[in-house]
Amino acid sequence: MIIAAQSEDPRLNDADLSALPHVLLVIDQLPKALGGGERVALKLAGLLPQYGYRASVLTFSIHAESAALRSPPCPIYLLPLQRTYDLTAFRAALELRRFLRQNRIQIVQTFFESSDLWAGCVTKATSGAKLVWSRRDMGILRARKHSIAYRLMAGVPDAVFTVSEQVRRHSIEVDGIDPNRVQTIYNGLNVSDWNEISRPTKTPGNLVVTTVGNIRRVKGHDLFIRAAASIASKFPEVRFNIAGDVLEPDYFIELQHLIRDLNLSDRFHFTGGVTNLREHLATADIFVLPSRSEGFSNAIIEAMAASLPVVAANVGGNAEAVIEGVNGFIIPSEDSAALSAAVSRLIADPSLAEAMGKAGRSLVEENFTTNAMMVRTTRAYQTLLSRI
Repeated sequence: MIIAAQSEDPRLNDADLSALPHVLLVIDQLPKALGGGERVALKLAGLLPQYGYRASVLTFSIHAESAALRSPPCPIYLLPLQRTYDLTAFRAALELRRFLRQNRIQIVQTFFESSDLWAGCVTKATSGAKLVWSRRDMGILRARKHSIAYRLMAGVPDAVFTVSEQVRRHSIEVDGIDPNRVQTIYNGLNVSDWNEISRPTKTPGNLVVTTVGNIRRVKGHDLFIRAAASIASKFPEVRFNIAGDVLEPDYFIELQHLIRDLNLSDRFHFTGGVTNLREHLATADIFVLPSRSEGFSNAIIEAMAASLPVVAANVGGNAEAVIEGVNGFIIPSEDSAALSAAVSRLIADPSLAEAMGKAGRSLVEENFTTNAMMVRTTRAYQTLLSRI
């Protein structure tokens, strides 16, 4: 049975919204520590009414302490689902069918595998709602069954929104989706939120190099630590930190051992999940993203909005945000030596670092705003609804 996941809030049931086209955002889970995909989906839900659409969120699993429940942007519903191929899943499909019809859902936008494949299939088989897949990565976390299913269902979605041109190409070339159905919509942020950043006073040379990302092997934190050892030998006042919740405890222990073995214990700091990213980035001087795989990194454009120079691995859409030699450096994946060299160059040349930070801020204002993201999204919605 589909149930409301949060207590009743009159703000979420505004009668003025009832006449707007209804969009259902389906997300596999809402964990305690939200990832980039969940945060973007919730942000989209909160902004849609300003652009002429009503939003609801449906998830198959939600943590009781999920950040999504603290200030929900719209009604959030829970449809408990552990498997997508048993009798319970069949009953859940009937529940979803009823929900789509009862709430007059016109567009279903899905995030992640179970939502794309199971909820997408149910949507197309049982309703007239348009289906949009949101593709946020290069498939690195897919099981083989998911890869096969995506290819078999390539013709199911009415549209596919990808977060970068690299992910768009992957969707076309690997998943076999019609190019005419796939479009890139970059993540955006409210630039005005980043205008009042107060930076602490520092002594010369006392710099901070940071990265932001939940502790998972795919984020490449071990590469950052190895690069830090080389940087520390040349710049004794530089400090390093990693912001993010621990999602893979074994990997976190491995990182702690690596820091100890490289004699970086007094130079490296794990800040955990940060509640105010602007304040955190205000304490940094250089941002790095050594990920092994990305779709399009929210953290990069947030660092750019904070006027930080960026050093990022050449994976996913990173090179679509970081222009080599303009607002930072793009380095080969899995190359801690290249990471060390790029960061060392910025430390050694403060004027270059400052110029790159300013260039990054300008690029965000031009290409990666919330308004640009929402206009592209809702124009695509309008095109889909015009075909009904």
